[in-house]
Amino acid sequence: MSRGKAKVDPWQAELRKGWGMVTAHPLLSAVRACLGPAADGELDKDTWAVVEADGDVKYHPRRRAEAEEWAWVFAHLLLHLGFGHADPRTCLPNDLGPDPAYRAACCVAVDRFLRTLKLGRCPAPLPVELPPEDETTLSERWRRLGLPAEFAPIGLPDFAIGDEKSAKYRDYQSAFARGVARAATAALDKAGTPRVSAEGHVDGPWDLALRWFVSSYPLLGALAAGMTLVADVELARGWDISVAAVNAEAAEIYVNPLIRLSMEEWRFVLAHEMLHAALRHGERVGGRDPYYWNIACDYVINGWLVEMGVGEMPEGLLHDRTLAAQSAEAVYDLITVDLRRLRKLATLRGRGLGDVLGHPLPHTGAPGRYVDLDEFYRRALGTGLSYHHSSGRGLLPSGLEQEIRALDQPPLPWDARLARWFDEHVPSPERRRSYARASRRQSSTPGIPRPGWVRPEELVRQATFGVVLDTSGSMNARLLGKALGAIASYAVARDVPRARVVFCDAAAYDAGYLPVEEIASKVRVRGRGGTVLQPGVHLLEHADDFPAAGPILVITDGECDVLRIRREHAFLVPEGARLPFRAVGPVFHMR
Repeated sequence: MSRGKAKVDPWQAELRKGWGMVTAHPLLSAVRACLGPAADGELDKDTWAVVEADGDVKYHPRRRAEAEEWAWVFAHLLLHLGFGHADPRTCLPNDLGPDPAYRAACCVAVDRFLRTLKLGRCPAPLPVELPPEDETTLSERWRRLGLPAEFAPIGLPDFAIGDEKSAKYRDYQSAFARGVARAATAALDKAGTPRVSAEGHVDGPWDLALRWFVSSYPLLGALAAGMTLVADVELARGWDISVAAVNAEAAEIYVNPLIRLSMEEWRFVLAHEMLHAALRHGERVGGRDPYYWNIACDYVINGWLVEMGVGEMPEGLLHDRTLAAQSAEAVYDLITVDLRRLRKLATLRGRGLGDVLGHPLPHTGAPGRYVDLDEFYRRALGTGLSYHHSSGRGLLPSGLEQEIRALDQPPLPWDARLARWFDEHVPSPERRRSYARASRRQSSTPGIPRPGWVRPEELVRQATFGVVLDTSGSMNARLLGKALGAIASYAVARDVPRARVVFCDAAAYDAGYLPVEEIASKVRVRGRGGTVLQPGVHLLEHADDFPAAGPILVITDGECDVLRIRREHAFLVPEGARLPFRAVGPVFHMR
């Protein structure tokens, strides 16, 4: 004999359906509660359900009602928690439970809110007019004048006040506030009618997400106002843009309109690209591999955005909690130990491609004009940071705030940084006084001998430096003259009359010690094949007449061999040039 399927109680199904309507609502989903039947005899016939201070909702197991009525009852109970009615810090319980006047006033406040929420259906008819006062004002008035019969509570108290000593209640008020914010955001996103331009272009979700930063997120609002979104299917396909990419020079974010992301995910994506541009990640690559550098920056930016709660990170993006509080430079050093794994990672542009573009993409309507990038991004982020703090929008990751504040200090020009390097590694020889040379200031008192200033003998051995100069045909003569002129002025200012110079192209040519002001006139750009600089470095490191502590300055365009230098050194290269290796010493970019 086959057994039939177990019958489902239709009234229990209605009850569960009503509970599902409440917990699925964006306003109440954040108020976590548990549903269960009350024990036999625990609730009287006039009580539908009650909620404990710890979030346990108990319903009458013999009550029969439709799903809409149960939804009203359950929403009523959860709103008691969200409004803080069960919080002992806002009310005083007595021995028998909440004061009837306070309990009635709380129910009026909840029912008044439920009328506007339009969730479910009230099981009993409500008065046509509900008092507009808040719970405290209303309960005080009813205690003084008496509780009207139409508002007198029926049955057991429908919510219990927590015990302040045991703190069995949870902070449901903050959870309800988050639900209100989320519901308001969803309503605005849904109600935001896309704008139609004169050309018939309809705004996409990425446009709405960008406008959200301008109106609601001051940290990136000024930055978003200056960015342009380019949503072009053919452009995205032609340049292999999977989701998005950015070019800082044009202040343009290129998005793939075929990608389906939620509004929260688009906010995350746009914030990600804006920070790439504003923090000048494309210009900070230096001698690093551009793609691996892009990956390192992605890890840092995504970590910040997750910590700040900006939007929702789309699935598959790079995020590692172990890399928190690390700079992009530090992350680059950590991840480049496994290059095979890195090639399998993907940015917002796609696998093996960086989403920080080195040049603007050609498209219809491109402005063709570009502003002072340093000034634009520095002002936008600096202003956003000030508004963020003044409006009390919350804390920021320390690494992000440090980078934004660093933008307020523009980088020193290359020649000033080079001068600082000379100060540190090519110190001016100290003068001393000697009676072998009379002071020129003693003419008024010739009878009193005074020592004059003298400089140490063997000046070259005490303060000098080496120059390894790339003289191949690829060197820019104008920049080369600028570099040598700057070197000569710094050396003369530090009383360094001569420097040890080695010219290199396909071979090394030792020019010996040259007066610093004559180095430029001795240079002959030979233009013979590739540049090999290591022999010139080796020559200086092993020269008997070159000090063991003498620093070396390498001037090249980056098209050279891999160098290994075992003493203090620096590189002077044209702006935009990259060395074919990771430099240990500082790299100065000439402009």
